[in-house]
Parts: sequence; C-alpha cells; structure tokens
Amino acid sequence: MKYQEFYNKSISNPEAFWKEQSEQISWYSKPENILSKNDKGHNQWFEDGKLNLSYLCIDKHIEDGYGRQNAIIYDSPVTNSKEIITYNRLHKEVSKLAGALKEIGLKKGDTAIVYMPMIPQAVYAMLACARIGVIHSVVFGGFAPNELAIRIDDCKPKVILTASSGIEIDRIIPYKPYVDEAIKLAGHKPNSVIIYQRHLGADTPGKPYDIDYLSAVNTATPAEPVEVESTHPLYILYTSGTTGKPKGIIRDTGGYATALKFSMNYVYGVHSGDVFWAASDVGWVVGHSYIVYGPLLNRNTTVLFEGKPIRTPDASTFWRIIEEYKVKVMFTAPTAIRAIKKEDPNGEFLKQYDLSNLKYQFLAGERCDAATLRWTENMLKVPVIDHWWQTESGWPMLANMAGVELATVKPGSATFPVCGYDIQIMSEDGEIVPNGKEGYVVVKLPLPPGNLKNIWGNPERFEAGYLSRFPGYYFSGDGGYKDEDGYVFITGRVDDVINVAGHRLSTAEMEEVVASHPSVAECAVIGIHDDLKGQIPLALVVTKTDNKLAESVIQTEVIKDVRKSIGPVTSLKQVVLVNRLPKTRSGKILRKLLRSIADNDQYKIPSTIDDPLIINEIENKFISHKVGITKK
Repeated sequence: MKYQEFYNKSISNPEAFWKEQSEQISWYSKPENILSKNDKGHNQWFEDGKLNLSYLCIDKHIEDGYGRQNAIIYDSPVTNSKEIITYNRLHKEVSKLAGALKEIGLKKGDTAIVYMPMIPQAVYAMLACARIGVIHSVVFGGFAPNELAIRIDDCKPKVILTASSGIEIDRIIPYKPYVDEAIKLAGHKPNSVIIYQRHLGADTPGKPYDIDYLSAVNTATPAEPVEVESTHPLYILYTSGTTGKPKGIIRDTGGYATALKFSMNYVYGVHSGDVFWAASDVGWVVGHSYIVYGPLLNRNTTVLFEGKPIRTPDASTFWRIIEEYKVKVMFTAPTAIRAIKKEDPNGEFLKQYDLSNLKYQFLAGERCDAATLRWTENMLKVPVIDHWWQTESGWPMLANMAGVELATVKPGSATFPVCGYDIQIMSEDGEIVPNGKEGYVVVKLPLPPGNLKNIWGNPERFEAGYLSRFPGYYFSGDGGYKDEDGYVFITGRVDDVINVAGHRLSTAEMEEVVASHPSVAECAVIGIHDDLKGQIPLALVVTKTDNKLAESVIQTEVIKDVRKSIGPVTSLKQVVLVNRLPKTRSGKILRKLLRSIADNDQYKIPSTIDDPLIINEIENKFISHKVGITKK
C-alpha cells in the first residue's frame, strides 16, 4: 500500500473512508449517518451509532476465544512487583468495580475522577466507568491538591477513585491526603472517595466519605456494559491553557474507538496479539489512548510500567522490559531517551539484552532533537519514528505511518500528515504559505474521528481557542513549516504553554502563583531549552520597591509556592530577579524575545519595544545567573 494514495482517499472522501474504518469495530447499532452537524454546528462522527468501549476492550475478545491472552503486564520496579492480567481476569475486575460504582448510585452521564498511580486499579477504574457510561476524568498524580480541586470544581464528580499512595524512586506520594486536601479546597464535594490501600506505609486517616476499594468490589454484583451513543463523552482530560485555567477536553466514544483501531494498525503497525508498550502515565493523553484504550481495543498486550527510565534500578530498565515481555512496538518521550543516553552514552546496558522482538520505536510528547533520534537509531537498529499530536486530537496527527509505508526519516520532522488530517501552514492573515516558510499549523475541517468534541462546560472557549482564528480550520496552537518534500516540521507553541518532558504546562498558571508572592510586583514565566527535558520554566521577577527579602529567599519561596500549588511536575528551579521586563509600548511583555535570548536563537528587536536598552540588561542577567544556553 502506498501512503499517498491511502492518504488522498481520506481527504477526498472522508465519509467513505471513515465509514470503512468504522466497520473494523463491533457496534451494537452500526452508524448510518457518518458525518453530520450537532446543535452547535460542529462536525460529529457516527451520531446514530451505539457501542460500549469497555465491551470492545474486554468482552469482545473473550467472546472471540481470547480470554486467556495476557491483557496487561504490570511491572513495578519501585515496589519490586510484577503481575500478569489476562482478559478473563480483566473482565472480572472491571465488571465488579463497575457494579460497585452502580451500587453507590453512579449512572450513565455522571462524572468520576480517577487520581491514581500507575497501578492496574487505575486501568480498572477507567474501564469500569466506560462500562456503565460514567464519564471519567483521570488527573495526573504529579498535580498538587490545588490543581485537583480546580478539576473537581469543573467536572463535579460524584466519586473520586484513588489509592493510599504512590511511590517514586526515593519517596512515598500521599495520594489520599492530597485528595482530602483537594476536597477541602473545592466548592463541589464528591459523595464518596473509593480508596485502594497499597500498604506502603503512607498515613491515610479515614474520612466519612471513604469507601474501601476491595470491600466494595468483593461484595458487588458484576455489571454488564451499557449501550451508549457514539457521541456520548467517554472522558474529560484537562490540558493546560494560556488563561491559567485548564481546559476540559471532551472525547466522544465511537469516533475515538474508530480512530484508535485505525492508528494501532496503520500508524503503529501492530497486530492483535502483539505486545505494545507506551511508557507514559494514564494521567496524560498518551496513557488514555495507548496504555489503555488503543491496545486493549486492538487485542494487544499492554505494558503498565510503574518506574522511571533510570534509577529503577538503572538505565537498563527499558531494555529489560522489552526483552522480558517481547515488546514489538514501544512509545516514549525523547526526555526518557535523553535520560538513558546521559547515564549510558555508549549503550553498555543495552548490549546485555536481546531486543530482537522490537520492530519500531516511537517518540512523541515533545520535539525530538536530531542527536537523540540518531543515538536511538544507532543503538536499537530499528526505525525510530518521531510523531506529533495533541491532547486535543487524542491520536497522531503527523507520523511516519509504519503500518502503511515507511518514508525516509528526516530528523526534526514528524514526517507527513496522518490519514484524515489536512494539515496546512498559514500566515497571520489566513493565507497558506509556501513550503519553507514558517507559519501557524492548522487542520482543515472536518477533523477526522476521535478529536475533541468540545470543552467541558465552556463551548465558547472551544470556539475561541480552536475554531475562530482561522475560519474553516482547527488551530493547533503550534508553529511550523513544510519543506520542499512536504515533510512537516513543528517548531513549538505560539502561545504560553510549554512542554516539560512531554507534559504540557501553562506558564500563565505559574505566573499567577509567582505573582501572588508578597514581594513580587510583576513577573514573566517562559519556557527555555533544556537538554534533558526539552523545556523547563524560568521565572523572571520584578520585586516591589519596599521589598526587604534577599534574592535567595524570594527564589526559594517562589519555587516552593509553585510546587505546592501546581506540583513538582513543573520543574521550576530557576527564579531570576530583574529590574524590569521587556515590553511593547502598549505594555505587553515580550515573552518570545525573552525565550530567544535564553535559547540563543536569532531574533529581531521588535519595533514596538519600549526601551531597546533592556536587551543588554536581560542578557547580562542570564549570563550572571547561568540561564539557558549561557550556562554552557
């Protein structure tokens, strides 16, 4: 099969193309109305179809005779434990938990939050919600109570499913106390908290709303999957926005199932029965799509890894897992590879393992530098595929489609648009720019199945953020260009969202916390280049005239405040005090200019700058504080 021919079919006749793909999954009622408009005038897929994703991920495979196949391999070097879960076992765990949720009053259309570490119970919780039509929102465990509280108030869950604790390399993460603190902070109060006890030594004081996970599951009547409409929300997943408040991305069920099945076969090149490993977290979109729903829908064995690429116990962990479980396709962030490369630059650990089952290594979550790509290729001796997509899309938008036809790799490019995505580069005034010229990355409507259907409780923000800037197109928020061969290069965010080790974080949200410090008059938080994490935040602070605190005290307190309010996931470690910030004459802070100075990128001093002399001030500050590229 030729990529171009296949891709052209998806663009010239999207309805026919996606109708054919929808037939690869089992519907309770097959859709006849393939592409239509909802009451807001937005495109929707398969509106009259009915299905259940939990059924497709579990029951269907058992009915087909694969109940004994391994569904999940749980590997936790931080707790020194492993567990193999077959599809039969998965069915039992999920149907019982779904029954427990029903018994405490949850029904189709209700919401639930899942706030758990990387343990099988997190997957059970997601699938149990899907089984009875409850809309789940998984919150990444690295977020602090305040961030969890914001999400509680936004999606108003009836129940929170959590664990007593998580575990990192050298510390216990008190999940349940964080939940209790978040409930205190939130205006909305969930009815219940279901708590899975891990017995890792964490203190978990009981609350009146607590329900023991095992007790509830053991006494519950197993629940059968309920029929839901294709357009029924499967989950809400919060992604950082430039206004500070996270956006609750709504994912539908039927379009998402169709897209995931398609992507497993044609993007990742995996077949039913293969072992697939996405080394991510269920709190992020990668975890939703490619730890849980995509592999299980495709009847793959998925690896659930609770650990780090290094120090659990060393930089050999990834290679051990690939050998031990015969992983065919792996997916991780470039940050993880860079961490391994730093610890083991010559690949001595890697040489100790048989990686012959590995066919493809995929990278995503952040831009991959050429050095990391080439090192990985040299070490693994398999195609290393950088691809690009977003929380909003739910599945790849740009990729070298391994299941169709592999193109030559160009470092820095995520290759070509995936079927269904008519990706263009536009100028500020909405004109498509010629190849070689940078502009805004947009996608011509309709978006293919599986993409966001709206923002929870805020359709106006959905319109304003994605659809209004370039009418007839989805605005990705990223900049980029196409080269003479049509390869697409993503150059980074054009807003104030940064990408720290594959985690999208709002600098606006961090600025709110920094600005709340009593000594801070104004501030700017920008993302600067980091060899390991891709980007890290840098806070520039102007203090109040009457400030009496030493710079070191302000630095320590600001870093502590951000960690407490948002979480350690921010990786904010640098706070620089400056006399003033570069601004336009209208008072807008020139954040892009600050990033360019820190990263030693070429830049033009904007004609609108209030005082060009500030450039030297900032450069000298960066040099004296060893900020960004200057530390080299």
